[in-house]
Amino acid sequence: MSPWWRVDLQEILAVTRVSITNRGDAVAERINGAQIRIGNSLENNGNNNALAATVVSIPLGEAKTFEFKPIRGRYVNIFIPERSEYLTLCEVEVFAD
Repeated sequence: MSPWWRVDLQEILAVTRVSITNRGDAVAERINGAQIRIGNSLENNGNNNALAATVVSIPLGEAKTFEFKPIRGRYVNIFIPERSEYLTLCEVEVFAD
């Protein structure tokens, strides 16, 4: 339930965008509804941090970049709330100023 992925940036940075590449073989819809959350807390595995963006959809094998006002944080999570399924990611890039 509520699968998640997290990267620890090892320091607090002002994150400005996150790029996600979806899997290219099947079930592209698994990424739909995923939330990108950024912050310093590990409460609820970091899934309570500030919401930066929500993924509506990403076509098979394609990448989508989510840009937002800088959010300061050490942890970047990708999290699918309240669904019992797999979270599949091909690649995640995090950009900070």
